[in-house]
Amino acid sequence: MEDLILYIVKALVKNPDAVAVTEGEEQDGVTTYHLTVAEEDKGYVIGKQGKVAKAIRAIVKTAAIKENKKVRVYIL
Repeated sequence: MEDLILYIVKALVKNPDAVAVTEGEEQDGVTTYHLTVAEEDKGYVIGKQGKVAKAIRAIVKTAAIKENKKVRVYIL
């Protein structure tokens, strides 16, 4: 999942070297991923009214369903 998130987000931002994904603790069968980007790139990742962030989360959740997992993506 981390590779998928990195692949998507690095294509969107101006500073791809500043993108980092860390896997958080698994609670109640849900794995969390924390996405960190440069301050000036947050707008590109979140998008207008959060549409890009929702799309990223939807893609990751769809990939997780194929692996019988549950995930959450947090943008920091």
